[in-house]
Amino acid sequence: MRLFHHMRHGRTHPHFSRDDMFGGFGGRRGGPEGRGGGRGPGGGRMFGHGGLRLVLLSLLKEKPSHGYELIKAVEDRLNGAYAPSPGVVYPILTWIEELGYATVETTDGNRKLYTLTEAGEAYLTENADIVAEAMSRLDRGGKRAGRPPQIVRAIENFKTAMHLRLERDLTPEQIDAIADILDAAAKSVERV
Repeated sequence: MRLFHHMRHGRTHPHFSRDDMFGGFGGRRGGPEGRGGGRGPGGGRMFGHGGLRLVLLSLLKEKPSHGYELIKAVEDRLNGAYAPSPGVVYPILTWIEELGYATVETTDGNRKLYTLTEAGEAYLTENADIVAEAMSRLDRGGKRAGRPPQIVRAIENFKTAMHLRLERDLTPEQIDAIADILDAAAKSVERV
């Protein structure tokens, strides 16, 4: 079931599935997390529909934070490779507040401090497996972001070459030759 289906029908306690979080939709079809945003390390979508909001709720469980601190926390966990934009984060924080998952206190002029509520904690508990998956995805993205750029480039070159080569028909001899090359490369990498 989709989050915004629940909201349109008067329910205030949305539920997520893994499909919602990692496949998702957004933009004009609903939700503060639009399609195409949030490109993570490697150019893939960092968070599907609902993923970033669960990450932000989880970070608020760790400590009350301002929006900018949450943006920095995500960026830090990804070793600087990706930071969600304020245009994505602040609508999510408004959504979190409107559903009663966080309270907001204005501090230092106009800065808003978000604090997780009991309802927010219950929501995280109810979705614990999906939250764990989102945080694991975030941490894996940070590890990928720390890879040396020369190796990332070489891997991308390899993937492109394989993709182009596999689009054409291969003879049995060519298949064997490519398999031998890949096996030899794997052995060489293991020895380094």
